[in-house]
Amino acid sequence: MLDTIINLKNLNKGNFFLLAGPCVVESKEICFETAKKIKTITDKLEIPYVFKSSYKKANRSRIDSFTSIGKKKSLDILADIREQLQIPVITDIHSVEDAALAAQYVDILQIPAFLCRQTDILVAAAKTGKVINIKKGQFIAPEAMKFVAKKVSDSGNNKILLTERGTMFGYKDLIVDYRGIIEMQKLGFPVVLDITHSLQQPNLESGVSGGKPELIETIARAGIAVGVDGIFIETHPDPAMAKSDGSNMLKLGLLEDLLTKLLRIRKVIISL
Repeated sequence: MLDTIINLKNLNKGNFFLLAGPCVVESKEICFETAKKIKTITDKLEIPYVFKSSYKKANRSRIDSFTSIGKKKSLDILADIREQLQIPVITDIHSVEDAALAAQYVDILQIPAFLCRQTDILVAAAKTGKVINIKKGQFIAPEAMKFVAKKVSDSGNNKILLTERGTMFGYKDLIVDYRGIIEMQKLGFPVVLDITHSLQQPNLESGVSGGKPELIETIARAGIAVGVDGIFIETHPDPAMAKSDGSNMLKLGLLEDLLTKLLRIRKVIISL
C-alpha cells in the first residue's frame, strides 16, 4: 500500500517509515527549512519519509490559540514542498469538506484522534482515494479500531494506516500501551507510533497542553523494539517558539541522532 505513494523512497531498505514535520504550517520558511533538513537526513539513513504539517488546527483548547495562516496559503505551501522537494506530504482534516479540498494538495489524509469515529469524515476521506492515516482515539481500545478501519474499507478504500498516540491516564496525562501496536497490526494495516503526541499533557489549567519531550527517545526506542511499522514525530527548528504543541516537539537538531539510534535497534529486531 505504501508503494502507491508517489515519491516515497527507500521502501525496499527494511527500515521503519517516518512521518515528521512541524505541528502546523506557521510559515513557508519554517516548513521548507524543516522539510529540507529531514529529507537530507532520511536520504542519508535510507528511511522512507513523509513531510507532516497541519494546514489548520481545529482542536484547540482556547479560542485565542493559533489555528492557521489561512487554508489556501497553508495548502499551497504543502503543495510546494511536495513538488519542489519531491517528497510526499500528510495533513490533518477536520470536516467532510476538508477531505476533497486537502486531497488536491497532499498524498495522505490524517484523521485526528478525537474524530476517529466520525463516520461522515471517514467516508469522505476514503472516497478521495488517498492513503488515510487514522489516529486511535485516546478513549478507544486498540482492537476496536477494526470498526473504524472498516468504515474506510467498506467505502472502497483499503489504503489505511493506523496510529497509536497514547491513551488517557487520568485527566492530564497519557500512557502508551505497546500491546496496542500488536493488536492493531493484526488488522492487516501498517501501524504508526505517534511519539510526540503520546507525551502530551492535556487539560492543563493554562488551557495550553504541556509535554515531556525528554522522554521522546524512550518512547521511540520501545516502539521500534516492539516492531512498529512507522513513527510520527513533530519537530521544529525552535520548539519554544512554535505556535502549536511546542511543549512536546523534538528540536530539529536532535532528529538525526535519534533516528540513527532507532535504526540500530531496528536492525537487531529484524535479525532475531
